[in-house]
Amino acid sequence: MSYDDPVMAEGIAGRCLCGAVTVQVGRHRAEVGACHCSRCRRWTGSALFVFQAEEDAVELTGPVRIWKHDIAERASCETCGTLLWFKDFDGPYEFQVGLFDAAKDYPLISEIYTDCAFAAVPLAGDHRRATAAEYEAKNRTVEAAP
Repeated sequence: MSYDDPVMAEGIAGRCLCGAVTVQVGRHRAEVGACHCSRCRRWTGSALFVFQAEEDAVELTGPVRIWKHDIAERASCETCGTLLWFKDFDGPYEFQVGLFDAAKDYPLISEIYTDCAFAAVPLAGDHRRATAAEYEAKNRTVEAAP
């Protein structure tokens, strides 16, 4: 498996905890990325686990609250507060993998801010890893995230 040669899938359905928000995703990357930066840790409580889908492959229904900050938006269900997605303003959706029961078998292919991860959340396996310095040297970020 290669990060540059993605595994793609067609069609997956997800929902928030209360069911008020539903998500239908067409063609998407059937692979998971993890982030341990301070923003993602605070937002999720541990680490952010997502898969990517382009905007034109997504259908959303229900009450969504969007919070826009610097280079990205984060979304949650207005009713129950379930976290839905992270999205760079110029990038694809990065959906919380836990919304989608059928995504439970998607492999972990990348992990960033590994030096910021909680000791209780080690991620095993053969996947790409990058420390904060390594990731920030190659990607636009808001600020260094301890």
